[in-house]
Amino acid sequence: MEKKKLIILTGPTGVGKTKISIGLAKALNGEIISADSMQVYKGLNIGSAKITGQEMQGVRHFLIDVLNPKDAFDVTVFQKMAKEAIEDITARGKLPIVVGGTGFYIQALRRDVDFTEEDGNPELRKSLEEEAEKIGKTAFHEKLKDIDPASYDRIPAGNVKRVVRALEFYRIHGYPISGHNDTEKEKKSIYDDFCFVLSNERSILYDSINKRVDKMVEEGLIEEVRRLKESGLTTKDNSMQGIGYKEILLYLDGGCTREEAIEQVKLNTRHFAKRQFTYFKGMDDVIWFDKSGYPNPDEEITNEIVRMVKERYMK
Repeated sequence: MEKKKLIILTGPTGVGKTKISIGLAKALNGEIISADSMQVYKGLNIGSAKITGQEMQGVRHFLIDVLNPKDAFDVTVFQKMAKEAIEDITARGKLPIVVGGTGFYIQALRRDVDFTEEDGNPELRKSLEEEAEKIGKTAFHEKLKDIDPASYDRIPAGNVKRVVRALEFYRIHGYPISGHNDTEKEKKSIYDDFCFVLSNERSILYDSINKRVDKMVEEGLIEEVRRLKESGLTTKDNSMQGIGYKEILLYLDGGCTREEAIEQVKLNTRHFAKRQFTYFKGMDDVIWFDKSGYPNPDEEITNEIVRMVKERYMK
């Protein structure tokens, strides 16, 4: 069976994917599927740097504003929704274009990663979460050292959610989640895809991130988070765990000053961009575009990608 065509445009937060994605969709008769863990939620507009109706320029977008902030959204939900969108777009004779910076979501979609073994045990998970809270993140992380050394090295002690998942998986299945994940990583893409990664000089990217956070604050980020808090949302909700939301919630709860919260958003976003770079460097079958190497990067990179796609798909 012939593989479906798929364009992927990714890169770290703040690198400037939106303009290029719109240019690609217009030139290639495409429609866009968002691969962003926050823009999927209604009401999370400023902090997620959500694309506006005006910026869409008439291009249809999927997985934007489709869930309520109380709804759960993870890689399995994304995978299902994105597959359905690809089917829909392809059936109408258009080209699906996945755009976003969540590399793990993108790879799970490309390789059709099987998460069925990770459904888990809610009671066990709750017990592990309570244990983590009781003994502390560092001691809890140490539990991985002997049973799953690979996960111990890969997962930071501060990422309690992933440590819980790794321990839960081991206790249910009797073998490490890292082995399962490594097997899944060996899979090839189920699509005839073209994956492009945008990058930029770190200093330029970090400056862009800092300015973008300042702009978010000017546009009403704090007011947006206040409204969400007043609606009953807390950091226990997935939607409020995103960068820009958890820091402002801490400020609104009296945990820090306004200035400290804003600086923390900038710092956490820069750290996130650094982790994204590391993840993208581990992806195979991708083509990199460094925006710092072009006088007019948005236009020139768009034109180059369009040329490559037409050469491959539209002979």
